[in-house]
Amino acid sequence: MSTEKKKIYRIKDLEKRFGKLTVGEFLRSWRMSEEMSLKDFGKLVGFSIANLCDIEKGRKGVSPEKAEKIAKALKVPPALLVRLSIEKSLQAAGLKYQVEIKPAD
Repeated sequence: MSTEKKKIYRIKDLEKRFGKLTVGEFLRSWRMSEEMSLKDFGKLVGFSIANLCDIEKGRKGVSPEKAEKIAKALKVPPALLVRLSIEKSLQAAGLKYQVEIKPAD
């Protein structure tokens, strides 16, 4: 019997604790909480170390499609990372919008 607790990643809880998150900040936090190296994390999500480093440091963005792929690999709700991806694109365009994402029926 495992005593390991299942981790739950709710964006509202995370943002209360850490402030507004980006995809890169979320990925770095997730990776660090799992005590994973960039190399191992890259294998898990299908990205190179250099790509992940750029994403974590905010030098590169992530498309909504890639955000969904990453979320599925991490077993977190895809809407979480898709929303962060879209918000980053809007912010880069100088647009101040809040995004709410929910799966289509």
